[in-house]
Amino acid sequence: ITETAAINNLSQALQFINSMRRLGCKFALDDFGSGVSSFAYLKKLPIDYLKIDRGFVQNMISDAGDHAMVTAINQIGHVMDIRTIAEGVEDIITLKVLRELRVDY
Repeated sequence: ITETAAINNLSQALQFINSMRRLGCKFALDDFGSGVSSFAYLKKLPIDYLKIDRGFVQNMISDAGDHAMVTAINQIGHVMDIRTIAEGVEDIITLKVLRELRVDY
């Protein structure tokens, strides 16, 4: 589920997620960091995975701001017991840094 879709209709998103979770489905919040990124919504949505937007991941080696964003999003996910997924990993150096940061996938 994209961050924007969940925020636009929070009550319906919650109903859908909860009904699907009862069936064993897992949920990821996609493109985290690219939209409005309200941490209040992150707290309210019962998600299993937090997908870090590729816009931060692809430039994190050369851009200190993007590196800081990936680090922060990963830490927030882990504090909230949510596994993290980095989108847009295109080279071994980025993969190595993500492993050092302990991004889950």
